[in-house]
Amino acid sequence: MKKAKYTDKDLIVDILTKSFESNQSVNYIVKQDEKRLERIKALMEYSFEVCYLFGDVFISDYNYACALVLYPDKKRTTLKSILLDIKLILSCVGINNIKKTLAREALIKKIQPKESMYYLWFIGVDPDYQGGRIGSALLEELIADSGLKGRPIYLETSTLKNLPWYKKFGFKIYHEAELSYKLFFLKRELNK
Repeated sequence: MKKAKYTDKDLIVDILTKSFESNQSVNYIVKQDEKRLERIKALMEYSFEVCYLFGDVFISDYNYACALVLYPDKKRTTLKSILLDIKLILSCVGINNIKKTLAREALIKKIQPKESMYYLWFIGVDPDYQGGRIGSALLEELIADSGLKGRPIYLETSTLKNLPWYKKFGFKIYHEAELSYKLFFLKRELNK
């Protein structure tokens, strides 16, 4: 895995848009209309920008998988972050979904512990290459990187079939929330 360059943005957004097209958690906040796919793309562009500013963006060696990592303790309110939030509302969430989206984000913040963390916001593999250990190899490298940084990994998933996969890598469910779908909160402690 390598740190992504800003010029990798289009490729990363494309991988994540395809990977999360039918994801319940993503579709919960994205306005559901004829522009749904464009709105998912806008969410991934937003997430890339936020992680590029306040975290890390990684891409696999052969450019088939990527991960967006956020360090919440490093996130700051800046003019750029405010403009990104406004763009997200207008191009992805929609005015009618603001309340629901803010409530979901507040719930996540309330449940997440207040510690220095390696927040795995998105990890995705190009659908044409899924099932070939590319995602597993990337996750192994992310686990090693989190260890070097001394930060436990946190994430949420709504995808039931991914739970055994995460558990295989030492993640444990520490909370479940019921929205219009079940959201699982996972944590992987640092290796001792």
